[in-house]
Amino acid sequence: MSAATQAFGELGERIAEQWLTRRGWRVVHRRYRSGHRDIDLVMEREGLVAFVEVKARSGAQFGDPIEAVNWRKQRELLRSASSWISRHGRSHESYRFDVVGILVEGRRVRVRHVENAFEMRHVP
Repeated sequence: MSAATQAFGELGERIAEQWLTRRGWRVVHRRYRSGHRDIDLVMEREGLVAFVEVKARSGAQFGDPIEAVNWRKQRELLRSASSWISRHGRSHESYRFDVVGILVEGRRVRVRHVENAFEMRHVP
């Protein structure tokens, strides 16, 4: 991954974090790493923990950023979330997976937040 691509991804994560915190979410963890996989943001609000995958695009030519979270990425997120829960989870918390798509076109930034984007299930 090029430095420019990585920097753009980090920009998208910062935009998503600001967008979510303005809506009452609190950052629990940024870029939680489990092996070679990571979760972009772990956010909490009122006992609900959301594992948030952020996808940023610099134009619509490659489709909606949300669509980039395919079954493989979902499987990786499930495994990383299981690791996070085993290390940091508490019995009173509920969990879900959210996806935030960031579309940057010139000076215009659009944010799309998909709550409960896919189900948590057992991962081998």
